[in-house]
Amino acid sequence: MIKVLIKGAGDLASGVAMAFHKSGFQVLMTEVEQPTVIRSTVAFATSVFKGEIKIEGVKGKHVTADNFKECLDAGNIGIIIDPQGAIKDKYKPDVLVDAILAKKNIGTTINDAPIVIGCGPGFSAGEDCHLVIETKRGHYLGRVIEKGAAIENSGIPGIVEGRGLERVLYSPVEGMVKHYKKIGDIVDEGDIILKVEEIPVTSPFKGVIRGMITEGMIVPKAMKIGDVDPRIEPQFCFTISEKAMAIGRASVEGSLLMGRRKGLFGVGKYE
Repeated sequence: MIKVLIKGAGDLASGVAMAFHKSGFQVLMTEVEQPTVIRSTVAFATSVFKGEIKIEGVKGKHVTADNFKECLDAGNIGIIIDPQGAIKDKYKPDVLVDAILAKKNIGTTINDAPIVIGCGPGFSAGEDCHLVIETKRGHYLGRVIEKGAAIENSGIPGIVEGRGLERVLYSPVEGMVKHYKKIGDIVDEGDIILKVEEIPVTSPFKGVIRGMITEGMIVPKAMKIGDVDPRIEPQFCFTISEKAMAIGRASVEGSLLMGRRKGLFGVGKYE
């Protein structure tokens, strides 16, 4: 079994995990102790809070360094609290994918595994990783970059049905989050979606609640805490997005490309 370690377990990293899992790879993911995941219904990071989560029929389970092998051998995806990715020394992955999407490299090196892939800005192919995956929406989304870096982060969310920055919800103050709606609910403009320290955060337009940060978390002011989708399609909230799928499939493609070049995975080496 070819082993993959994915750093990060948010919704985009989960798209990467799904692509590898469905392609027959064994997948272990790392997360922080308190994931700030927004699209919790399609993020394996949710297992940190709930113990396990099933996404499109695939089970992800919260594991530890002592029991992750049992989980993986059973055909599940494992999620371990390990911000530094130290489990790589015990797991010894064939492929390591940094899908934290931090917009910068926070510790991944090209020597972490035989094949190292960085998703999004902050990585340079040939220097701190073997390949980079483009994560910006548009023509180049999902491209496998063999030399250089991905497009720099603009700080502006991708446009969905003409909506960009306005579809993202931010914390008005520092404090505890309380939900008043749930993911998948259809809301009208002005409806209260959640509150932070009793200050309401309302929907900017009619749409579907696509994501909310975990209830009870203490968040700082101006942090992203939710997402409203202008497409009135609640089912989109419970399936991997087209962006996550594109990044995931590109990561698998890149792994096979490097595997072929290095003579790994049982395929012939070539120039």
